Amino acid sequence: MMQAWVDGTVIRGHGVASGQASDSPYPAGTIAMQQPYFAALGLDLSGLQLATINFDIQPAQWRLLQADYSFRAVRWTDLHPPEDFSFIRCQLLWQAQTYAGYIYYPHPATKMQHFQSPSMLELLLPWIATISYGARARLIYRAEQIQIEPAALL
Repeated sequence: MMQAWVDGTVIRGHGVASGQASDSPYPAGTIAMQQPYFAALGLDLSGLQLATINFDIQPAQWRLLQADYSFRAVRWTDLHPPEDFSFIRCQLLWQAQTYAGYIYYPHPATKMQHFQSPSMLELLLPWIATISYGARARLIYRAEQIQIEPAALL
């Protein structure tokens, strides 16, 4: 297994994963609602913040190669059809501290709304009190699991 890294910027997301969006039909947030389904399928997210950090690596883009966990047709709400999800172990290096968690990837083919740019990764990590929008950080991952290339090459 070969470790790789990419630098990026923390950006504001849609606010739906965390439940912060005022127009969201999921006031508790999608991650809190999905967590019991993921746990029943074998993925324990305890210890992680039930929200995502949106990590932008533009102008590069990323593509999933091999996930640690993939779940198909998860029916976590009655508001839309089931969705597919993948999770890839990662670490975020921020201010000389490493935080372990996952890249959270709702597959676009089954996701009904709130699409993300291919330059943006959603990260599930422990609470990081000092991080804020605009922060530059480093994402550490296994090279065989995701491909990161300049936008023109993908």
